[in-house]
Amino acid sequence: MRVMVIVKSTADSELGLMPTPEAWAAMEAFNDELEAAGITRAMGGLKPSKLGKRVRFDGTGRTIADGPFAATNEVIAGFWIWEVKDMAEAVDWVTRCPNPMPGLSEIEIRPFYEDADFADM
Repeated sequence: MRVMVIVKSTADSELGLMPTPEAWAAMEAFNDELEAAGITRAMGGLKPSKLGKRVRFDGTGRTIADGPFAATNEVIAGFWIWEVKDMAEAVDWVTRCPNPMPGLSEIEIRPFYEDADFADM
């Protein structure tokens, strides 16, 4: 199963603050473990939302909004896409992840729709 592992933004990440060298090294070591296990399909860190845009759809209308976006905990700071055997394996990996932010932070795991999900349509 494929999952997206979403690192939620914090006030620090929205300011563009970079991790300490120690935190960066710990995350690189974790990413190396993921690569060695063969589950990583993609990963990346995202710049602060002040550099982003949102497009709101309403029927045929489109409205463009410039960042920053107010609800920091709803903004994505980074992500991985993993191929794991099940959600339990994804949770196991995330619980072994170094804290991606100084202080309180949150990682969300979401499964992708797969072809089998649409087989009965």
